[in-house]
Amino acid sequence: AASVAAAAGRLRRAIGRSCPWQRFSTEPHPPHGAAVRDAFLSFFRDRHGHRLVPSASVRPRGDPSLLFVNAGMNQFKPIFLGTVDPRSEMAGFRRVANSQKCVRAGGRHNDLEDVGRDLSHHTFFEMLGNWAFGGEYFKKEACSMAWELLTQVYGIPEDRLWVSYFSGDSKTGLDPDLETRDIWLSLGVPASRVLSFGLQENFWEMGDTGPCGPCTEIHYDLAGGMGPPQLVELWNLVFMQHYREADGSLHLLPQQHVDTGMGLERLVAVLQGKHSTYDTDLFSPLLDAIHQSCRVPPYSGRVGAADEGRIDTAYRVVADHIRTLSVCIADGVSPGMSGAPLVLRRILRRAVRYSTEVLQAPPGFLGNLVPVVVATLGAAYPELQKNSVKIANLVSEDEAAFLASLQRGRRIIDRTVKRLGPSDLFPAEVAWSLSLSGNLGIPLDLVQLMLEEKGVKLDTAGLEQLAQKEAQHRAQQAEAAQEEGLCLDVHALEELHRQGIPTTDDSPKYNYSLRPNGDYEFGLCEAQVLQLYSETGTAVASVGEGQRCGLLLDRTNFYAEQGGQASDRGYLIRTGQQDVLFPVARAQVCGGFILHEAMAPECLQVGDRVQLYVDKAWRMGCMVKHTATHLLNWALRQTLGPTTEQRGSHLNPERLRFDVATQTPLTTEQLRTVESYVQEAVGQDKPVYMEEVPLAHTARIPGLRSLDEVYPDPVRVVSVGVPVAQALAPASQAALQTSVELCCGT
Repeated sequence: AASVAAAAGRLRRAIGRSCPWQRFSTEPHPPHGAAVRDAFLSFFRDRHGHRLVPSASVRPRGDPSLLFVNAGMNQFKPIFLGTVDPRSEMAGFRRVANSQKCVRAGGRHNDLEDVGRDLSHHTFFEMLGNWAFGGEYFKKEACSMAWELLTQVYGIPEDRLWVSYFSGDSKTGLDPDLETRDIWLSLGVPASRVLSFGLQENFWEMGDTGPCGPCTEIHYDLAGGMGPPQLVELWNLVFMQHYREADGSLHLLPQQHVDTGMGLERLVAVLQGKHSTYDTDLFSPLLDAIHQSCRVPPYSGRVGAADEGRIDTAYRVVADHIRTLSVCIADGVSPGMSGAPLVLRRILRRAVRYSTEVLQAPPGFLGNLVPVVVATLGAAYPELQKNSVKIANLVSEDEAAFLASLQRGRRIIDRTVKRLGPSDLFPAEVAWSLSLSGNLGIPLDLVQLMLEEKGVKLDTAGLEQLAQKEAQHRAQQAEAAQEEGLCLDVHALEELHRQGIPTTDDSPKYNYSLRPNGDYEFGLCEAQVLQLYSETGTAVASVGEGQRCGLLLDRTNFYAEQGGQASDRGYLIRTGQQDVLFPVARAQVCGGFILHEAMAPECLQVGDRVQLYVDKAWRMGCMVKHTATHLLNWALRQTLGPTTEQRGSHLNPERLRFDVATQTPLTTEQLRTVESYVQEAVGQDKPVYMEEVPLAHTARIPGLRSLDEVYPDPVRVVSVGVPVAQALAPASQAALQTSVELCCGT
């Protein structure tokens, strides 16, 4: 109570609650955003006995319906749905409060494209919330606590607050929530500022089915009596008392819950007397840092046509996006190729685009902003401090890679435009190869902007067709029946042997190394074209522009799909011709020959020298999933016993699947044990050792994992945390204590 009183006193002195709003909006020392957050948590913990729980990761746990955690209630869904494990810590929650990290980008709730255009949208924000489970308290207590905090602790004048409640719905038979209306009236809110609304505004539902109920919202009047009210929502209090069945009917819940949410950024703007969240001290350090690093005027809060050169838009985009990137990477979501990682990749590249194209930022600019994010958010979310170096490095490297891609993309556009006629459209295939869905990862809207600057129109109809094909392919793609590519039949293989063409040396696929900064470096591979195949599988001496073809090279650094690991993808270029990319969609192994399936943007001939580049993000996704598969295999054997046998697996950057033979389905407790083994191994951050050894040396090693497959001799051994030689020593028990496997993957 003493700490609450002290915090409240500081806030009251800072914002002068006894004065009209216009006066304390100009106070020289408004409350810091961190103090506002702390006061919320202290109020519920010390004055009302709430348990403070940490923010969940922004990466959803066990909820495939979400790309990111987008609300404070996400982590408590098992309680609302009644599926919480009675043996878990969460089962004991009665009244809790926290500040939850939330990301709204991609999926159903997507604010990404709106960020920067106005003064309020964010992809990352903090949600302050308090919850009461199982009827611990309900409407009266929730409304009273909210009113007490806003008016007595934060000192917001009561005449600036309006409230709304549910007006009922005759179609569903729901009565008006007069109980909540009467609670507000009893707290002194005038009837003229207590408004009622229908299902859309004041009835909250988790989804098409599940817990739901009326909600009451607290709004703040920006006008303050100067003209008509200008209301912005501050706080939403949801009273879960119904359950929506699959047929649309509603039934009362056996237990009632309270779920509230209030955006910290908007609350701080109100308390600091700002009309924009970007004008608060949650963002001002970032905006100042941006100004100091870039050759543009200071941030002035302009929007629309008034924002000449879109400078202020760029300020907002960069400030918002670097917060999102930092929080997501700290929580283990890195820019990648699908799902949430793909959304994060788009966010990063959108930030790079605005920082370079509009703010004229120097190289390494975004990475240098990470310490500013850590300084403003790190005390509340320690994982930011712990991972600050990793975040900065990852952001800087992706920024550098994208800038290099932009330069190459400009050259490719210049080269293509020179070959176009006066009325020709820019080829959709080239634009696609430049895009996030292609090889260079340049957003399509940026490609269009670069073309507009040259007065060239894009073949948007062709681009739409390519996008539809990609969407159809993703929807229809199944791991067990992956789309068939080019393949060498028995006759083609025999002809290769007859011509004396050697099998492909694919040892360069292992030519990657871990650098001191924790990132991987993938070696360049130079090769010669030994054979070309048309789309029908016919051997040809050359292929022309726009042809889908197969290539056999003397050597390659592409991993061909085998052992359950998806093929690499990437591109190749002709040696000495850096500006023409030949996208490689997949690589397949056929009798020792690696066949690369590619699209030729122009002529390619047998005998040409080429350089190969694997898609680093795709390869890293496979590498991470492959190590995870090994750890999962080991953890299952630790949990279920040494006789547990793997039956198969498949992995790509998007997911891994592991097939295991068990006598009975795994229990929830066994699954938890498996998870804990894997998480502990990951947390120890031990090196992964790889070494080729004679196959005979791997025989009769206790615990050594291998599948019923034909392995090469020598065979590659992968060991987690223990050098291979030590793991394979005759008296070693290492393979019983960690993951040691025969494996030819990456």
